[in-house]
Amino acid sequence: MDAVSAARVVERALADHTLAEILTTRTLHVVAVGKAAAAMVAAFLAVPGLTVRQAVAIGTHADQALPEGVEWIESSHPFPDARSEAAGRKALAIAESVHSGEVLLILLSGGASALMASPVDGITLADKVATTRLMMNAGADIHALNTVRRHLSNVKGGRLAAACVGTTITLALSDVVGDDLNAIGSGPGVADSTTWADAAAALDRFGGDGHLEAVRTVIRRGGAGEIPDTPSPGHAALARATARVIGGRLDAMGGAQAAAEALGYAVVMMREPVVGEAKVAGPAWLERARQLCAGVAKPVCVISGGETTVRVTGDGLGGRNLEFVLSIAELLDPGAVAGGGGPVLGLPMAAASIGTDGIDGSSGVAGAMVDSTTLSRAAAAGLQRPADYLATNNSLAFFTPLDDVIRLGRTETNVGDLQAIVIP
Repeated sequence: MDAVSAARVVERALADHTLAEILTTRTLHVVAVGKAAAAMVAAFLAVPGLTVRQAVAIGTHADQALPEGVEWIESSHPFPDARSEAAGRKALAIAESVHSGEVLLILLSGGASALMASPVDGITLADKVATTRLMMNAGADIHALNTVRRHLSNVKGGRLAAACVGTTITLALSDVVGDDLNAIGSGPGVADSTTWADAAAALDRFGGDGHLEAVRTVIRRGGAGEIPDTPSPGHAALARATARVIGGRLDAMGGAQAAAEALGYAVVMMREPVVGEAKVAGPAWLERARQLCAGVAKPVCVISGGETTVRVTGDGLGGRNLEFVLSIAELLDPGAVAGGGGPVLGLPMAAASIGTDGIDGSSGVAGAMVDSTTLSRAAAAGLQRPADYLATNNSLAFFTPLDDVIRLGRTETNVGDLQAIVIP
């Protein structure tokens, strides 16, 4: 977590002398939004030599004292509410107040899509919430979800930057696989390469038969040319906008690698992102880890990152990280391995997966761990088989009695999920 803390990523970003010169010689108007908003604005405003005209931080919580003069807006996640609309109006007002020659600085982190909202004409915030909820429960990945969000918003998809006549600079902490800048927080400061047609396709795929008539009408009107599309690459309104990712999953993996090596592990990095349906991705990940560490001297640690999804069919408590590790519990059991059902050659091992923001789905915890004793301990505790909990999306109920949940609290950062498996 330290490797992707706000202080670390801001320090690395300002090591770029060109960027540092712009930010220390121009008047700045700062909008920090996302789960790491409070930490990012505090770290940035600690930099000497800045001239800040106004600053707002929009997030879920502010556990630390914010610098003097920063307006704090506590907003809602994972679904927007009236506070999110107030935050959207404030961000637009700041963007519109920036003069030519001044800078709108957007400090962006994951969660911004819900925390800052401004529905386009023709739909209400309730329409947006219903759409987001339906798509998330259907297992929509962040790219599909944010394609729709961008087109239904007055601030996302580059529209916040388009409202600014000065220079817009976005510094983003990425929670998105691939570090796509128009997917991080739905890209308020960057051009959008997707179209109304893409939004329609995403809604058709993950919207099912949900009653979203107002939303579908707006998207149809957009596709017919009646409503302007989001600013595309090369759009004149974004000629003065630049953006860069200043931290992401590879940085977190690097921090984990350093920690594992300090403990004496040989480290294998799984650089391809871990994605897909969590309970399907887990076994595939375990098999890939087995392949990568074959022949590597023990003890060995395999590290990966990414972000999976969950298709919600039950009413239990859990999250993608909990379901990910629960899906491999039986494969780590020595009995399963001895019977030829496991891919890990009978070696004792432990595996874990966490959300780097400290929250996994509806569980209230960061994630969980499993090891070669999990199944036997579960049987002794009178728990059902893992498949029963996966079927009802109730993975938290499996891990809590075993005390195998991982509680980090809010971490003040957000770069997706991190997984590790250790073999002594």
